[in-house]
Amino acid sequence: MSMNAAAPRRRSQRILLVDDNPENLTLLSALLDLRGYSVFTAGTAEAAHEMISRQAPDLVLLDVILPGRSGYELCRELKENAETRLIPVVLITGLGEPEDRVRGIEAGADDFLNKPIYAEELYARVRSLLKLKEFTDELDNAEAVLVTLALGIEARDPYTGNHCQRLSRYASDLGRHLQLDHDDIVALKRGGYLHDIGKVSVPDEILRKGSNLTPDEWKIMRQHPVIGENIVKPLRTFRAVLPIIRYHHEHWNGSGYPDGLKGSEIPLLARILQVVDVYDALRTERPYKPAVAHSISHDTMLQEAREGLLDPDLVHEFFLLLASQEKAA
Repeated sequence: MSMNAAAPRRRSQRILLVDDNPENLTLLSALLDLRGYSVFTAGTAEAAHEMISRQAPDLVLLDVILPGRSGYELCRELKENAETRLIPVVLITGLGEPEDRVRGIEAGADDFLNKPIYAEELYARVRSLLKLKEFTDELDNAEAVLVTLALGIEARDPYTGNHCQRLSRYASDLGRHLQLDHDDIVALKRGGYLHDIGKVSVPDEILRKGSNLTPDEWKIMRQHPVIGENIVKPLRTFRAVLPIIRYHHEHWNGSGYPDGLKGSEIPLLARILQVVDVYDALRTERPYKPAVAHSISHDTMLQEAREGLLDPDLVHEFFLLLASQEKAA
């Protein structure tokens, strides 16, 4: 083969625009054409569904207000179908109420765009989701998927630093300390990266607020474990991680979410991730709080265990582990 032979051209990524307003379709098509995407359009949910069944796009930009079936309904249908659930769906809405976002999250939307749409925001969200789609298409390469999802998490919140990497290390170290089997330790390592992947659907203004959330904002935030579980569920090699993702916000006394599990009802791996997550949150500076010293973190977590928020035995074992690591250093 000649060294001068041209490399094969990469396939243009296919984007389906769904909107009943021809002006919107023309504008968005022109913007995306400029970036080299292959753009297809539909004016109704029914027409879009037919196009997707013939050839799946790489991304769907979906207006929520459509004649006939709404964008919410089409999004839910796509996400409930095993053949289409991995297609990223961005809901485009002029509706600004929190309940509208909750409805979109419940339908399984991967992201949102608010009207009026700004070109740079459009490009950034499309580029990010298409990059994620490239890797989720390679389901056999689980590690590539893991790294991509982890980068997606940390990119949403620049203040977390290497939070996912630290949790992965803490959780797997604690698993080894507890003499768990290899598969559980691998699940903990992956869970450190993927536990909060559902926050991809939480708006930045809520995610970065950190505290004093309103009831509507809490309703959105409390959806992220379920959304994260649904995102990762198609990855067969990550089945052991699903309980970590869904249950890492449950509390020992049953006051957590999303299912209100209590005590040993909460899977052990989820309890482990929760303990190390709390420790890292205390030890990390955030916009709304300073970092806390190790000794104060120890006392705080013991108090939370006494109040029924954390598994007291795991808190004890985690600090034994940290003490042994400090001695060995």
